[in-house]
Parts: sequence; C-alpha cells; structure tokens
Amino acid sequence: MIFDSNEYKTLIVSSSEKFDLIMKPLLSDNHCSPVTFVKNIAAAKRAVLENSFDFIIVNSPLTDEFGIKFVIDSSQSQRAICLFIVKSELHEEVHEKVLRYGIFTLSKPTSPSVLSQSLKWMAVTRERIRLPESKVLSIEEKMEEIRIINRAKWLLIDSLKMSEPDAHRYIEKQAMDKCVTKREIAEGILKTYNIDTNKQ
Repeated sequence: MIFDSNEYKTLIVSSSEKFDLIMKPLLSDNHCSPVTFVKNIAAAKRAVLENSFDFIIVNSPLTDEFGIKFVIDSSQSQRAICLFIVKSELHEEVHEKVLRYGIFTLSKPTSPSVLSQSLKWMAVTRERIRLPESKVLSIEEKMEEIRIINRAKWLLIDSLKMSEPDAHRYIEKQAMDKCVTKREIAEGILKTYNIDTNKQ
C-alpha cells in the first residue's frame, strides 16, 4: 500500500453478502479500518449521521433505494471519497450523473483485482485532499500565532510604554532566553494581564 501510515474509515453499503465477503480481505489489505457494513440506504444515512468516513462504497441497487442520491449527498456533506458500483448496462448513464461530484463509478460484474485497484485510487484521492486541508490548518495556526503576538505587543506598548520595535525585541529575546516559542511568551504576557488568548 502506498500510504502505510494512514487508515481509511470505510462505510460499505451493500445488500449482497457475497460482495461483502469479497471486500473484507481487500479492505484489510488496503488499510481500510474500521469498516462499517450496512444493508440499505436507511442504515447508511444513520451511519453517516453518527460518524465521518474517508471512503463510502455503495453496491447498488439496495433493498430500499437505488443509492444515487445518497452517494451524491455523502460526497458533498461528508467530504468522503465515494465509489458507486452499478450494473454494466447502467454504468454510462450513472457515471454522467455523478461525474461532476467527483464520485468514482465501477460497472459490475467486476473482479477482486479491479476492486483492489479502485481502493488504491480512492486512497490516492483521499491523500490529495488531505494536503490542502493540512496547509489550510497550518496557515490558520500561523495567523492565530501572529494575532496573539500582536496583542501581547500592543499590551506592552500600552501598559509599559514600550515602542513597537522594543516590544517586538522583548518578546523575541524572552523566547530565545527561555528556549520557548514567541507565541508562548505572548500568551504568558496576556495571562499576566488577565487577557483571554481566545478573545478576538
């Protein structure tokens, strides 16, 4: 497997026990864990309300619905990577409907090797999505750090009548002397003056 460090929380929606038995070893081989198996769309809807999933695989048709609306809704609300498996005679029509939502489709009958390859493509897609998610998080964290340091600087300027360059140097020097981050020094300054660091 390409991404050994990651596990993919997976929902399988299928009314076929044979399909579930074929999928179980493939899911294990492709780091899909934990795996939730449900038999119909009603149960799948409950599952996505209670948990978030990396992968959602729908083997249509189901006993209560075809599944196309569920897979489209899940791809948008869950940000999950979805695979919709349909009979070969319906594949082209379904593919056209779900393509713009970024949903993978697979025609059946299929084989374990094709299913395994599909899981690998889903993992690649999930990791590609993860990259901008982590970049956004790091940018947000950096912005928060700048905000806290600036608040501490202006507190020093206001309370101790420091100039802005002096306040900046003070925080920087304290961080170097104590071998901590500038954010930690800034948070300490704010706490000294009973200022909530979470306050905007």
